[in-house]
Amino acid sequence: MNYAVVDIETNGGTKITEISIFIYDGEKIIDEFTTLINPCTTIPVFISTLTGIDNYMVRQAPKFEEVAKKIHEITEGCIFVAHNVNFDYRIISKEFSSLGFTFKRKKLCTIRLSRKLIPNRNSYSLGEICRSQNIEIKDRHRAKGDAEATVILLGKLLELDPNKTVINSFLKANSKEATLPPFLSKKVYEELPQDYGVYYFWNKKKEIIYVGKANNIKKRVLSHFHDKKKKEMDMCMNTCNVTYEKTGNELIALLLESSEIKKHYPKFNRAQKKKSPNYSLFSYTDRRGIIHLAWNNSKMIQGAIYKFYSLSEVRNFLEKLCENFELCPKYCHLQTNTQSCFHYKIKQCRGVCVEQEDISTYNKRVLKAIESLKFKNNDFIIELNGRSINEKAFVLIANNQYKGFGYYKEEHANFGVQVYFDNLVPHTNTTETKKILNSYLKKHPSVQVLNH
Repeated sequence: MNYAVVDIETNGGTKITEISIFIYDGEKIIDEFTTLINPCTTIPVFISTLTGIDNYMVRQAPKFEEVAKKIHEITEGCIFVAHNVNFDYRIISKEFSSLGFTFKRKKLCTIRLSRKLIPNRNSYSLGEICRSQNIEIKDRHRAKGDAEATVILLGKLLELDPNKTVINSFLKANSKEATLPPFLSKKVYEELPQDYGVYYFWNKKKEIIYVGKANNIKKRVLSHFHDKKKKEMDMCMNTCNVTYEKTGNELIALLLESSEIKKHYPKFNRAQKKKSPNYSLFSYTDRRGIIHLAWNNSKMIQGAIYKFYSLSEVRNFLEKLCENFELCPKYCHLQTNTQSCFHYKIKQCRGVCVEQEDISTYNKRVLKAIESLKFKNNDFIIELNGRSINEKAFVLIANNQYKGFGYYKEEHANFGVQVYFDNLVPHTNTTETKKILNSYLKKHPSVQVLNH
């Protein structure tokens, strides 16, 4: 069994600037290939400071397509080995893919092997694990120096696994060892449930870096590890632990995910991270008696109809509302400094702006539009499946506001309305929760109205 021990340097992204490959038979190095690579893009100064590789050095270096054949040939029939193998393997695979070729090799990660065979270390970075094993890295953060040190480390790991029991288990087709992030325990992954819920990715500083919702937690978490987008790769590289909270159903998973993102503000979540809406939609009646829909800074508005994070979001929302209820853009403040709106000219406004429609008739449609943004009932319960066979879940809306969710045992169902208030976990009503609930209610209009 031969091992292709690989290390690459990049431009800080997905373009390779240097590659080094040592072919190792378990006892000695039998071949080697090392070269700078012209990434055909600029190398940032901070990367040059770290690696010593600058734009001048790679100017005359071969491009990846010029060395791709050599890389393919020298690694063929070998186990692809690297310290954090998924990083190097994915970037090389992506380079081959850009040329229209597939690069496929069995993988072995020396971080994961070290965690198994040299347990209880504070750090498994190449520098730290080599220091603990008295391995000298002659040229740190250069491909050849790091690859050479990884060869020596692999040799020590092979000595600790003389029958190759651990290594062979890592190489099995159904093993997740080559797929999981280097710092994530396989046991953590294996214990994830295949249930509805919310999951959390944690880094080594014990900070939550990502929150997600899933109908199948285990399957959804694994999908992150297969994703080749740079953001996903960076996130997985930083993931040391995964925890979860089962919800029993998708609706509560969505509501809890939204709440947890706003609570923890995770680094790798993009959606729903804005802390408070900047704009609020409101209505007022002018001297002619026409009801206007308008928006302003949220701090200036009491009793907002709806809240938004950006001006474009407000305008897009109002444009849709105008279209659905045939409202006049002039009185929705979408068209200003005009006597008649453009929509009247193209027959999409009934003409209240040019006194062609009765004001009371127009106002009825405005009120209907406003009503459509509210829940059908002021006080109601959405009953759902719980986290176990004898448990029920619920979402509570009171005074037309989302109040939170909770769980109760089925034998307590005859306790009446009080069972909901006794078991409620309070949560904040936000723009996101309103959208989530409105979307759910369109598909599931049947709810239990509360009678106090």
